[in-house]
Amino acid sequence: MHSIPPDWEQRLAELWAALDTLEAADFIDRIDAMTAELPQGDAIALFERGAARDSCGVTALAVPLYQAALAAGLSGLRRRRAYIQMASSIRYLGDPQRAADLLFAEMQAGSDELDGALRGFLALALADLGREREALALSLTALSTYLPRYNRSLARYAQALDANAGNAGTAA
Repeated sequence: MHSIPPDWEQRLAELWAALDTLEAADFIDRIDAMTAELPQGDAIALFERGAARDSCGVTALAVPLYQAALAAGLSGLRRRRAYIQMASSIRYLGDPQRAADLLFAEMQAGSDELDGALRGFLALALADLGREREALALSLTALSTYLPRYNRSLARYAQALDANAGNAGTAA
């Protein structure tokens, strides 16, 4: 494991918080400067560079950086975020089937606080594929975990929608 400068994560969080106040090119340059503090080929640096480009509308350049970060051993929540963000970018770039395949596989990889986000982006890919009922079921399932009431009812109705869609949560 490499060492990250002690205040690096805090400075990174502050830079991300300033995203909407900076020009896209300036933000990317600042992320690149920060990630240059990490070793060449570092998985976290590659991920953050990809995320910066994605957030600034340079989506096509983000996907290879996400792939490189994953190949370099990205772990933890950043690994999960990389799959979600990469799949979202792939969908945006016109390949919703590949995006759905990645997200279905990621659903099988475990569960964490990003489950709702994963299901939301999977729902977008499924809608693009004409699988709207399945997309709605995924969306309602994700939403049901955040409601103060009616959680079980909404989750059961979502399961029924998914069953009626004939896909039961599997990739086509």
